[in-house]
Amino acid sequence: MAQGPVLALSEGISFWGGVDPSTARIIDAHHPAYGADMTGKIVMMPTSRGSCSGSGVILEMLLNGNGPAALIFSEAEDVATLGALIGGQMFGKTLPVLRFGPDSFARCRGSTDLSIEQDVITGDGFELPISELPAPDPQLSDTDLAALNGDHGPAAAIAMRIIQRIARLQGAERLTDISHGHIDGCILANQANLIFAEKMDQLGARVRVPTTINAISVDRRNWQEQGVPPLFGDQASRLADAYVRMGCKPSFTCAPYLLDDRPALAQDIAWAESNAVIYANSVLGARTPKHPDYLDLCIAVTGRAPLAGVYTEDARRPASVLIFDPPADADESIWPLIGYVAGQKSPDRVPLLCGLERLNPSRDDLKALCAAFGTTSAAPMLHVAGVTPEAELPIHADARHLHVANTDLARAWGDLNRGEEQIDLIGIGSPHSSAAECRRLLDLLGGRETSVPIIITAGRQIIAELEEDGTLAALTNAGVQVFPDLCWCSITEPLLPVDARTLMTNSGKFAHYGPGLFKRALRFGSLGDCASAAIHGTASLRPPAWLAPENA
Repeated sequence: MAQGPVLALSEGISFWGGVDPSTARIIDAHHPAYGADMTGKIVMMPTSRGSCSGSGVILEMLLNGNGPAALIFSEAEDVATLGALIGGQMFGKTLPVLRFGPDSFARCRGSTDLSIEQDVITGDGFELPISELPAPDPQLSDTDLAALNGDHGPAAAIAMRIIQRIARLQGAERLTDISHGHIDGCILANQANLIFAEKMDQLGARVRVPTTINAISVDRRNWQEQGVPPLFGDQASRLADAYVRMGCKPSFTCAPYLLDDRPALAQDIAWAESNAVIYANSVLGARTPKHPDYLDLCIAVTGRAPLAGVYTEDARRPASVLIFDPPADADESIWPLIGYVAGQKSPDRVPLLCGLERLNPSRDDLKALCAAFGTTSAAPMLHVAGVTPEAELPIHADARHLHVANTDLARAWGDLNRGEEQIDLIGIGSPHSSAAECRRLLDLLGGRETSVPIIITAGRQIIAELEEDGTLAALTNAGVQVFPDLCWCSITEPLLPVDARTLMTNSGKFAHYGPGLFKRALRFGSLGDCASAAIHGTASLRPPAWLAPENA
């Protein structure tokens, strides 16, 4: 039951990085509705996109009392829906979530105000009936039923109840066993994450499958010496520790695919963190929907997930075909641009990217591609013809075929470069840097003195590898700071220098989210561009030569 003015968004938004839960305002500087206030509004959009952490933003707004009055989507949506479900199931904070077909959706978005009652929604001069989705509950195994009935403790019962509800919303007829988990809601992006984790820990939640933990908000071992405010550092540590007590591995990386025990082709897993999900599906060929925060823990606690979405082969088939003709002399910064544009061209469908084989992408190139794609698309995976393991899957008959011009890449470069020529800080590691990326940066610096500080974020396993071969010491001697545990989506002052106004990165993901998260201008370029800016203190305002008009 709800009523309020309509806020109709022309495109989806990532609630994490796109909406400030303390004000409910849209902070994504690239979104057409930038600055709009969601408080008390009937918010309409096709579906959400981007980060799995959006469920935490929804829950935080509900706990703050400044959430939307209702959410209406025209397509399937899990992330915000899960946040609303957790709010109702665990905290008594209700938020109506509806899904309409195209005609009803268009009629409602044309209304000034809407009123939602038990079985009808009323707008300007019309009434439309609403009802529960007709899908039945999924078939549960004896073990599932035992968990649901509380035989495995109250936390497992809550987890199974939430999974059962999500499975019904997704149309899953049964659940599937999963072999790996990855937890995303461990960043202290809001108080809701801490409240949820500590409540599940107190209720006795324990994971049933090997489960890694995403990057957190502090350097867990060293934050006290780094000037981090004690309250923030303590709460961030409590949040991480709660997941460790629940049996999760303290990996603290947003790139779990760089770990030694990464999943294999065709394995059913349950990962959150959008870049990790897209990489796992696309590059490793493992199978995981983009599970929202909190659902990831529920699945890890039960070892069971709704058998829906990209767990099934049909959902993994390409539903759009994007044809590229990239410049032959492009540097590696083309991969985040390709991912960014691919997401814009295929915001809700799994795409097949063609014409890129001759660029011979490295694992780091594919990492950058997947991360940037996740900022602009809700799809949990992509295929690259001749590169990724499932690119030969049959294309859906109704797939859209689009040509992507190099002018599209040039436009994306402009969107991600809104800062000044002078650079104050270089940020590498969104997602977490690989060992190869760190070694290459060291080579690019070539022993020259830097005039701009460089911060790299990386996982503990990668940092240990760099320490063993001497790369870490060499980077430190070059003036580069390497931080474990946190990443550029969670780093805060004072580790992020207060006086740094323009940041430069090689990450399309960070270049997109940074302005909204940090209220700072971002510049984007290749790793070589970042090394040059660190030495000279400036970055050219002109796009790279391979994106010049004669090439585009």
